[in-house]
Amino acid sequence: MPRIAVTGHMNLTPESVSLVYQAIKSLLAPHVGGELVGISCIARGADSIFAEAVLDAGGRLEVVMPTADYRETKVKPDQAAQFDALMRRASKVHTLPFEEAGRDAYEAANEVLLASCDELFAVWDGQSGVDRGSTGAVVEQARLRGLPIHVIWPEGAARATS
Repeated sequence: MPRIAVTGHMNLTPESVSLVYQAIKSLLAPHVGGELVGISCIARGADSIFAEAVLDAGGRLEVVMPTADYRETKVKPDQAAQFDALMRRASKVHTLPFEEAGRDAYEAANEVLLASCDELFAVWDGQSGVDRGSTGAVVEQARLRGLPIHVIWPEGAARATS
């Protein structure tokens, strides 16, 4: 049973969403009909796109929440419907014991992702991260652990500048 976690950029351009979804769908194709488990924090962007693709492939979704109040404090109104739908469809939700969302909570959530997967999908443009919670830092941690990593950055993908 493959257990695949995701890390990736939150600030994808609207045009990038379908490109990233199709790339993830292609990578998941060998697991369709199997016992696929996708592990995600379901944040905006890469995390939610991955979660949708896993569910569309017939897999199970396990969600890692950095804090109990993540929905109320971090999910923007334009993402709330997708977030709520993914939470309803999750087979398991692991909520970390942090009082508020922030760097420590995000780093702990990334640790849970890496500790509970067999491979990592990284929706990543290859840029170095600014802190230990960045996509680049998660990729580096996965490399140090010897996890297989699939970097996903299809031609035409871009990050929004604002």
